[in-house]
Amino acid sequence: MTALRRHPSALDDPKLSIVIAAYNEKATIEEILRRVNEAELRKEVIVVDDCSTDGTRQILEAMSQRQEKGEATSPAQDGGDPVELGDLRFLFQTPNQGKGAALRRGFAEANGDIVLVQDADLEYDPRDYAKLLEPIIDGRADVVYGSRFLGGPQRVHYFWHYVANKLLTLFSDVMTNLKLTDMETCYKVFRKEVLQGIQVRSNRFGFEPEITAKISKGKWRIYEVPISYAGRTYEEGKKITWKDGVQAVWCIIRFKFSD
Repeated sequence: MTALRRHPSALDDPKLSIVIAAYNEKATIEEILRRVNEAELRKEVIVVDDCSTDGTRQILEAMSQRQEKGEATSPAQDGGDPVELGDLRFLFQTPNQGKGAALRRGFAEANGDIVLVQDADLEYDPRDYAKLLEPIIDGRADVVYGSRFLGGPQRVHYFWHYVANKLLTLFSDVMTNLKLTDMETCYKVFRKEVLQGIQVRSNRFGFEPEITAKISKGKWRIYEVPISYAGRTYEEGKKITWKDGVQAVWCIIRFKFSD
């Protein structure tokens, strides 16, 4: 039997930088950090608070202060287990600037061989990291998108959000000549060299179409993998509205023809 040969661009024991943009996620921030910490990877977790006003910032500032004192954990305010501080790094934006601006700062601070975007709510599950990272670690991909539309389990609601996501992805695909199924997904993973050549300009949710347009202009190998998705309702804190959809259309057009 022929042995499986190692790809020349495979990564040996890569360090993962997980960038979390957080804005008004007091109810979920501690739990998402516990879940991210459970990932058994060599990693750093860069949490960028985007000037939260609901108490999220105070929670993260308290964690940062305990970390500076050399404490290993921080007691949780949500009634759950303490949050381990070892892999965490904290950055604080002032004033509020938007998801894109928070990610831009996180990317600039990242030291890993691979950079992964994680939302601060519980819609996306860190247990999917293994399948997201596999194509990059194996050397088959430079960029991986986690698609909500490739068969993974997901909470069911908001038909028109589904329609809007599909239409935006289709329009993006037409403009970029990519064949993605979920351009608007949170889970985007990059080899560090991909981001080194990209300047993110969008401050809000325009980050998704912008980064997609810009990687399409490179010679990067792009994969999609199925992920699970537990979408929130607006009552539970969902923030994206129809105005962000209009902005996404503009960003798809803008970044097709400019940088």
